[in-house]
Amino acid sequence: MSSNALTPRETYQLLRDIALGIRTMRRLGEQSWAQVQPGLMTVEVEGWVLTFCNDSDTLGYCASCYAPDGRAYVLGSDQKFGTDPIELMSTWEHGELQRLLKAL
Repeated sequence: MSSNALTPRETYQLLRDIALGIRTMRRLGEQSWAQVQPGLMTVEVEGWVLTFCNDSDTLGYCASCYAPDGRAYVLGSDQKFGTDPIELMSTWEHGELQRLLKAL
């Protein structure tokens, strides 16, 4: 990873904060979660910009995460299993993040 890259663990920490209600998301763009399936939905959280995959109304993966300081996490085809921040989430965290995305 380059020095300006966010690690999956750092991105997971942000997702965890969202699931726990510590940070609040707002939708970027006009389409709701239901309108982008299957597809990508972008949200903003305190200057962070995240893009999630809606896979048939299920939270599939985190496509990208851009930090306010310019660092980025972008899911790539060359990444190994377990490097998507969504995969680091507990079942409860995953369900809560999915619920919050659907509510936007």
